[in-house]
Amino acid sequence: MDNNYNVNNSDNDSEITLKINLQTLSAENIRKNVREAGVVGAGGAGFPTHVKLSAQAEIVVVNGAECEPLLKTDQQLAAKFAEEVVQGLQLELKATGAKLGIIALKGKYSAAITALKPYLTETIQIKILPDIYPAGDEVFTIWFTTGRRVPPGGIPINIGVVVNNLQTLINIARANKGVPVTTRTLTVTGAVNRPITVTVPIGTSLEEVLVLAGGGRGDDLAYILGGPMMGNLVTDFTIPVTKVTGGLIALPKDHPLIRRKQMSLENVLKIARTVCEQCSFCTELCPRHMIGHELLPHRLIRAVNYRAMGDLATLSSALICSECGVCEAYACPVGISPMRVNRALKSELRAQGMKYQGDIRKEDPMAQHRLIPSARLMDRLNLRPWYKEAPLAAEVYEPCEVTLKLQQHIGAPAIPVVNEGEIVHLGQVIGEIPEGALGARVHASLAGTVLKITPQSITIGKGGAST
Repeated sequence: MDNNYNVNNSDNDSEITLKINLQTLSAENIRKNVREAGVVGAGGAGFPTHVKLSAQAEIVVVNGAECEPLLKTDQQLAAKFAEEVVQGLQLELKATGAKLGIIALKGKYSAAITALKPYLTETIQIKILPDIYPAGDEVFTIWFTTGRRVPPGGIPINIGVVVNNLQTLINIARANKGVPVTTRTLTVTGAVNRPITVTVPIGTSLEEVLVLAGGGRGDDLAYILGGPMMGNLVTDFTIPVTKVTGGLIALPKDHPLIRRKQMSLENVLKIARTVCEQCSFCTELCPRHMIGHELLPHRLIRAVNYRAMGDLATLSSALICSECGVCEAYACPVGISPMRVNRALKSELRAQGMKYQGDIRKEDPMAQHRLIPSARLMDRLNLRPWYKEAPLAAEVYEPCEVTLKLQQHIGAPAIPVVNEGEIVHLGQVIGEIPEGALGARVHASLAGTVLKITPQSITIGKGGAST
């Protein structure tokens, strides 16, 4: 398969429609519509998208690589809503002034590629990423698609690039049709009776999401919210789905991945002090180190083990760790977790107000030979038995009650603009951005009555209003 699709389809009816729509919108209008719709980065970070669209860029990259094993949302959405993906990309190109849009996908996403190809132009391309982990990491995606490298401690716009998740692009398109963000699509898979990708109103409880997948296959299970590599264990199923919820994965409690996530930091440090042999495999396979970031996990372990707390240059490099988990899940032969050590160091360093300062170095000449095939990672993590088809459900689930968090994004929590007992309609603004703050609006994902307002959330019960 070619690594680059660049098709000029200027006669395509859908593209003509997109161009007509774009002519009626200025860059300012696009950003305003996105702000009003409450769009945030759907890939996990939740950065307010209207702020990102204020940057002036050269290239927009659409991240549809879905780097976490088992999750299938992006590829399925791309196949079903190809026109809206492209429309969102065209809107983002206009808002940022970028001249090139790149949709990053894996070659095995054949249905998505087929659906998107008719919409490609000279300025919109598909680029195929290798089926490796973490192909969907923002920095890696930029490196694969453009050859550019984000500096350590920097952000993509430093090199003229803006990156957005594929689901974010769909939300950008809908925002410019007056449709706010009220639903989230996520994969529910693993040891469940019916693996499925569902679209639910934001605020739906995880308990209800699990029911949509037929529940867990047995009682002796543990659950990961997010992907198997970077997700966290969850035990409270009253927790609501947010704008950035990527998946829910069930695995047996004795699964090695579950046991690793349950390990305390104290035990992680004890193991590191006892068995680390400074083999440096964690550094050689570290994705950030590969592209030239001065991140040396084996030296960080050594610094912590020998209490070399004065070595600030080494310790501060923990701040640029992406927490992808390669070091603990794949690289280390003796079960150490440099990632957990880095996470603890980051927390301490940030509390002290420290920022990383360092330049990008030459990329590892062996980088292309050290990339981790997704299939090999699946086998190493013993996830193969749980790799199931999780078809995209056609209907949007409608719960009887939703609890919408006021902070589903980076920045300040939204401020409630409704009262308990008030009747609200679907899509109504219920949480506003604080004046002068970085934030995102929250909209009612269910028509009904406001049952409860707390400093953290707003609960709405179905009924009492029309859609």
